[in-house]
Amino acid sequence: MKSTSLSLIAGTVALAAVTGFAALTAPGDGGGAEAKTAARLPVERSSLLCPSPGLADLAETTYTSFTPAGGGGSGGEAGQAELQKATSTTADGEKKEEKKKDEKSEKKKADPGKPVVSLKEPGKPAVAEESGSGTPALVGTATGRLAPGWTTQQTTMVEAGGSRGLLGVSCTSPDTDFWFPAASTAKSRDDYVHLTNPDDTAAVADIELYGPDGSLKSDAGEGTTVPPRSSVPVLISTLTSEATEDVTVHVTTRTGRVGAVVRTADEKTGSDWLAASADPSGTLVLPGIPADATSVRLVAFATGDDDADLTVKLVGRTGAISPVGNEAIHVKSRMTAGVDLKDITKGEAGSLLLTPAKAGKNPRVVAALRVVRGTGDKQEVGYIPATGPVGARATVADNRDKGSVLSLTAPGATATVKVTASAGSGGGEQTVKKYTVKGGTTLAVTPPVPSGLKGGYALTVETESGGPVHASRTLTVTQGGIQMFTVQTLPDDNGTVEVPTAEQDLSVLDD
Repeated sequence: MKSTSLSLIAGTVALAAVTGFAALTAPGDGGGAEAKTAARLPVERSSLLCPSPGLADLAETTYTSFTPAGGGGSGGEAGQAELQKATSTTADGEKKEEKKKDEKSEKKKADPGKPVVSLKEPGKPAVAEESGSGTPALVGTATGRLAPGWTTQQTTMVEAGGSRGLLGVSCTSPDTDFWFPAASTAKSRDDYVHLTNPDDTAAVADIELYGPDGSLKSDAGEGTTVPPRSSVPVLISTLTSEATEDVTVHVTTRTGRVGAVVRTADEKTGSDWLAASADPSGTLVLPGIPADATSVRLVAFATGDDDADLTVKLVGRTGAISPVGNEAIHVKSRMTAGVDLKDITKGEAGSLLLTPAKAGKNPRVVAALRVVRGTGDKQEVGYIPATGPVGARATVADNRDKGSVLSLTAPGATATVKVTASAGSGGGEQTVKKYTVKGGTTLAVTPPVPSGLKGGYALTVETESGGPVHASRTLTVTQGGIQMFTVQTLPDDNGTVEVPTAEQDLSVLDD
């Protein structure tokens, strides 16, 4: 055999050893290689990033970390799932200096090497609490059997002040591209985009703003450096001189990757987190508008070179209707469009469905809803971005014995889903319930609660049959006569990954 053939064999064996998925077939074992169907295997590693609550001295933040049971994982390895404090920095990359108040507060500071929250086992949430305005962002990784479907909910209660409200966000996975419709640079708003870098090298991000007339010109958002394992908050209104009610924020990275989320604050309606919209599409589902919503505003942005014409429908308990006067929306290319849908739900929970108005057209659009409950000085705001379907499985953490509503929308065919209420963080047994969602309807239910619940728990939704289902969870806590609330969507947790199966035929290396 020639030396080149020997080198090829050595390289092939090395490749098989590294990937762990290649099967070697020796000459005479049946001829050429045969393609096999790709297998879906549990992920072996997950990353999550939680933004800094950074709101007020009276802010109380709860972190609820959870991995669904039965997700598999790397060969059954126990693994770990931990979230640790990142370094808070200003937009120019300089570290914030913490004021030393007194010896007592100094002792209270956590060891930077100690995890803020550490998950020990699948199927049971781990909970941690932090207080004050100095709580930094968190950076975390899960491995082994704790990696598939790992999620963490960050929930902050601020009882008073300009940032008051119940602020909730599902901590995000790092990425390179995010769209945030429904942000604002209006004088009444203080909206920040939080960028968190999980890696050991710096990331460089660009922040672009788009209003009703197109790009809001500014160089300030270009080349924002996010130091290693650090978080940078950027006040959106400082990136442009234009005060605009409806703004779409686009975050991309030149180098590295970040987690990105927008924190909004309004003098009248309070504060909440705005998560990124699903990838641009012509068909979008925004699930879970509360039944008692007093104001709903749709904000959409066309990311492509063509304008987008979309039909607008409210999918309710018995079917879909077109809101009078807002049956359609026209979104110009690379411009932001806002539509006031007012009290569209009329006392019945529902979801918004956007579809192409013209057959054969599939425009590229992102969208989000700004939802207000209450009136006068009792108003509270929340956001619902467009989201992908539940798929095989999706989970939302930090559910409590009261105050949760689960919204399930089947925009097409009827579907059946299984909902698992996990064991409680402090005790209780998991509970399972199945729901059938009729095609073209939204089913809003009080989700099951674990028997003997102590502490918080997680809800896991799995599609068992039928068409796609889109879901969200609304968490409400009444404080000072105000129904403070937050909405989290439930897209597929991507707990499995498709791994191609390949066979190497060494007969081609024969001399």
